Formats: sequence, structure tokens, C-alpha cells
Amino acid sequence: MNRSENTDTNLPVKVEALIKKGVRMTNPFSIDIGNEVNVDHISGKGVTIYPGCRIYGGKTVISLGCQLGYEAPVTIEDCQLGSGVELKGGFFSKSVFLERVNMGMGAHIREGCILEEEAGGAHCVGLKQSILFPFVTMGSLINFCDCLMAGGTSRSNHSEVGSSYIHFNFTPDADKTTPSIFGDVPRGVMLNQPPIFLGGQGGIIGPVRMGYGNVVAAGSILRHDYPDDNQLIFEKAPASKVKRYIQAAYPGIGRVVENNILYLANLTALEAWYTYIRKPFLEAQPFGHLLYAGAMEQLSAAKKERLKRLKMMAKKAVVSAGKDALKRRELHEQFGCVESLFNDEMPEVLAPTDQSREIFLGDIKKVAGSKRPNYIEAIQGLPAAISSKGVTWLSGIVDIMSKKVAQFLPSMGLFK
Repeated sequence: MNRSENTDTNLPVKVEALIKKGVRMTNPFSIDIGNEVNVDHISGKGVTIYPGCRIYGGKTVISLGCQLGYEAPVTIEDCQLGSGVELKGGFFSKSVFLERVNMGMGAHIREGCILEEEAGGAHCVGLKQSILFPFVTMGSLINFCDCLMAGGTSRSNHSEVGSSYIHFNFTPDADKTTPSIFGDVPRGVMLNQPPIFLGGQGGIIGPVRMGYGNVVAAGSILRHDYPDDNQLIFEKAPASKVKRYIQAAYPGIGRVVENNILYLANLTALEAWYTYIRKPFLEAQPFGHLLYAGAMEQLSAAKKERLKRLKMMAKKAVVSAGKDALKRRELHEQFGCVESLFNDEMPEVLAPTDQSREIFLGDIKKVAGSKRPNYIEAIQGLPAAISSKGVTWLSGIVDIMSKKVAQFLPSMGLFK
């Protein structure tokens, strides 16, 4: 008898319930499902769970056609999986994987991640607090935490992170005020930008900003921003030298703060995109309301993480020796204002963007229709005149949030 058809009463109750729903398990006795898991949130259609897998968490969602553990056992904990997702081996926690995401063996995907449609990676990819837009692809042996990456128009024209790549997101001062953004949200969500290529065996010392269409030579370690588009980038290693190290000196504190605020402002724009544009597309899918809720939860968590890390740096910077004392004190004293601005779900300060939002919403409803077709096709099918209106709306959000923080921190001279 096929083990997937086993109705032996010695099977755990939830394993047996999933088999009855149609989930294929080649060795059901090897599967561990937590008591808190809601089997009603697991599709029976086309789902395969290979031997040794573990499914935990009351918020876990597994949509139709998902495949778990083909290359090695998979553990998932409070993750939401869209249709056709393939997690081939590894650990996946408190993250969202939208339609047809594909991750290879040895993946280690921790909290705060959103992988959008057809994003993926080969073996041994580590992500945490990372957002990958559609089609973004990771090679093998990669650590890419605290990043947002966009760019590309298809699986054959995608942003790529080469194998053996590291995003250095932890400083000698034990800070993680290091989020890097590759592309941006306002243009990136339109799915019409040229891809970004980060050559293998390289790295980036966050926080860094990078424009679309940029190609970074293999082996380069980036320490600077490259916000312009379409550049071929070679960065030399620093010359050999030894100098006195001063803890918490923060010589470039203005740049670090600016990049963190820009990252937060882009997250705010992405929240608006999910709220007004993504939601009806997702809710047209099975379990779509749960996928949407999961994505919004992770976006909120991403903002809280960035604010927490920036606040910790502000506390250390104000008591450490070094120049820029006024900037440091100002950041520490005004941080409550910054925190309140980004913790507000719909800050009143964004009211000037309402008109541009409504114009874009009216246009997209005419094009997409009430039934909400495929998200990728609908967005890429927008005429340039309409997608540019969406960019205007979201860019307005980023600009307003950034400039408001600059008013709180005048001595920083942000966004000049």
C-alpha cells in the first residue's frame, strides 16, 4: 500500500487529517506537526511533504501545490506559503513566501522576511529581516540579512546575488544599524526596472544604497553608496594600515542615520502598496487573507527592528567620545519623534499623497478589473503613463517621511 494512503489509527491525528485532505506524504510516520497547527490552513491539493519535515506554529499556512523537503528535511514555524512554493530543505521561521518561491537545501530563513513571487535561492542561503521582490535570485552559500532588493522583469531577467556573498550587517560596536537597499520601493514594485547584479565572492558593509541596473564586479567589498543607475562598479580594498581603534566613534553617523531613515521610509511606502494594491490581489487567492496578514505583520516587524537598532545606536553614540556631539545629542533627544512617526500606521503627515494615490487607484482598477487577475501580469501590463503615477504616489511617501525626520534632526543635514 502507498504510505501516503495509510489510514493506520496509530498515525498522529493531524498527520492523518492532512492525508485525508489529500496531502501526499511518502513516510507519514516521520512527519511532526505541532498541536497548535491549524490543518484548515493547509491545502490538500497538490501539497507534498517529504520525510522528516516538521510543521509548527498556529499562524502557519501552506497553499495548494507546495512542496516541502524534497532535498532535505524542512522545518517551518509560523510561515505563510503561497501556491506552488518549494522549500527543499532547511529552517523557515516567521516569514512569508508568495507564489512559486523556491529555496534550496540548507536554507536558514528567519523572522522578518518576505519573498515575493518567483524569488528564490540555491543551497545554503541565510536571510533575516530581508525582503526580496519578484524574481530576485540568490546563488549558494550566501548571508544576506537586513536587506531589501528589487529589480528585474522575469525569471530570465532578474536581480542576482552571486554565490559566496555576504552582507556584513553587524559592526564592531555591536550595532545592526546596517540595512541596505538595492533599488527602491516606488520604482521596484512596478516590476519594470533593470536588474541589479552583485558578483560572487563579494560583500557589502551595510548600510548601503544602490540604484537599478548596477553590476558589481566579483570579489568587490562595497563600503560606499551607489544610488545612480547603470554603473559597473569595482571597489578597491583599503590600503594596509594600522591605527588606533576608538569604540563607538561613529565618524559617519550622518550617513548611517540617513540610510536607515531612507530604508524606513521605503518600508512605509511598501506598507501602503500592500494596503491599497496588493491586498485585493492576495485576497483573490486561497488563504489570501492570511498571506496578506502575514506580510503586513512582517512589514510592521521590519520597521520595529530598524527603529530598535537605530535607538540602541543613538543611546551609545550620545555617551561616547568623539566629534559631532551636537548631532549625537540631537539624535538621542529627538528619537522619540522619529519613533512615533514610523510607528503610526497611517501618519497624518502623508495626507498630501492622498490625491496621487486615488488617481493611481482609479487607473489601476480600470486596467486590472474587479476580478483581480495575476498580480505580475497586471502590474507589468500597466501603461507607462499609469505606472508613473504609482511611482509618484510612493515616491511622495518616501520623500515626506524622509524630510519630516530631517526637520527633527536639523544638525544632521539629512537628504540635502
